[in-house]
Amino acid sequence: MTAPRYFAPHGGHPPQTELLTGRAVFTDAYAVIPHGTMRDITTSFLPHWDATRLWVIARPMTGFAETFSQYIMEVQPGGGSTRPEADAGAQGVLFVVEGGFTLTIEGTAHDMAEGGYAYIPAGADWSLMNGKDAITRFHWIRKAYVAAEGIDRPDPLILNEGDIAPTVMPDTNGAWATTRFVDPADLRHDMHVTIVTLQPGGVIPFLETHVMEHGLYVLEGKAVYALNRDWVEVEAGDFMWLRAFCPQACYAGGPGPFRYLLYKDVNRHAALPLARG
Repeated sequence: MTAPRYFAPHGGHPPQTELLTGRAVFTDAYAVIPHGTMRDITTSFLPHWDATRLWVIARPMTGFAETFSQYIMEVQPGGGSTRPEADAGAQGVLFVVEGGFTLTIEGTAHDMAEGGYAYIPAGADWSLMNGKDAITRFHWIRKAYVAAEGIDRPDPLILNEGDIAPTVMPDTNGAWATTRFVDPADLRHDMHVTIVTLQPGGVIPFLETHVMEHGLYVLEGKAVYALNRDWVEVEAGDFMWLRAFCPQACYAGGPGPFRYLLYKDVNRHAALPLARG
């Protein structure tokens, strides 16, 4: 089996001779942020992070993401943070797409490499340092944790995609599979971050329309994706955001696997407006 690939943006700046036409789309139901928009000029910085820049590809705002933020972090050798998270109510998932770093959670150090996944509970004491001699790039997905009465909070998790057998979707003959880092029946978790893999010719064979908000970052390959009433072409490095109930389907045209990192909110009641007397 061919080793998985993980696309990571490297920034830079296009020449003056490049055409302005691109594939970026922003609608009320979905958005497509192509990898070509992730240039030096679109990076951001964070307090208490040294030798680090990032691309913010999702953030809570009216008409866009509601439940999460997602960053692509780029940390230089020697960079990192001993105060990475400013919000004690925010849980996080890290997924490494290039290089590696040392992640310390509650005093225990973990060596993270490509394909590495970490779940960091809300309120945890953690730090991250790139002690390698190369730049590291990783996704950082953040969500405010929603506690449920009588259910414990999740524990930290340190895993790697290479150690987890994908779950094949029924009646697909292996064409569609999901790599799950968390048991779907574990109600302690109110978000899932998984990796979806479609082999060449594989499809999501109906317009999925369901309550979860989605964030999809294409790790590898290319496909045509149905978003609401449109079909769009996407490839490695592109990001898609889908509002709850936005119809979606997919056809993976090949020549290799089409794989994406998927966020969705799960396992909690729908929040209702406050009652008015």
